[in-house]
Amino acid sequence: MSGNNHHCTHYVLDLWVHQWRQRHARGEVYIVRYADDFVLGFQYKSDGHALYTALVRRLTQFGLRLHPDKTRLIEFGRFALANRKEQGKGKPEPFDFLGFTHLCAVRRDGCFTVRRHTIAKRQRATLLRIKEWLRRNLMVNVHDQGRWLRKVLTGLVNYYGVPGNGVSLQAFRTEICRHWCKALRRRGNKRPISWVNMTKHIKRWIPTVRIVHPYPNQRWCG
Repeated sequence: MSGNNHHCTHYVLDLWVHQWRQRHARGEVYIVRYADDFVLGFQYKSDGHALYTALVRRLTQFGLRLHPDKTRLIEFGRFALANRKEQGKGKPEPFDFLGFTHLCAVRRDGCFTVRRHTIAKRQRATLLRIKEWLRRNLMVNVHDQGRWLRKVLTGLVNYYGVPGNGVSLQAFRTEICRHWCKALRRRGNKRPISWVNMTKHIKRWIPTVRIVHPYPNQRWCG
């Protein structure tokens, strides 16, 4: 279950979920919340439906409600993947949380894993902002442009550089380079920048993408 409400507080949601888990849950119940976004995980589907009903009543008491477009119950996890395959259904539905799309996947060794990709819509919006910045700063010194782009990409890699997200990050870097090249060629110089010189600028200012975060289970080891 995932949801969104601008006024959920530690008291209204977190402590209440803990109490509900102790009093009513048949199995494991987990909550992950950041600001006004949260995800709840359940061992049993019946607990998910029961808590959802109780949570709606709980929030109503405070004049609050779950976001209708961002709240839903989905089957997710290693058992969901196996169950749906056995029933001839498609893969479990993904969900978005904290800038990532979370998907059920299988590693090369056959083990289950949760794969995280940058939300495509958010990535397109960021590229659009970069393109607009380059348009507004068309005549800014190329080195100043490079410094700004490096700062942007470094920040994105530091956040989105999680295992399994390398393809999305590399595609993002490629698009940044493409937009920068097009912007420099719009300057109206008599001799448009060559790809050789463009490659030099990219090598100097645009960092290569890399995975900077470990797998969650590795984070707690040692």
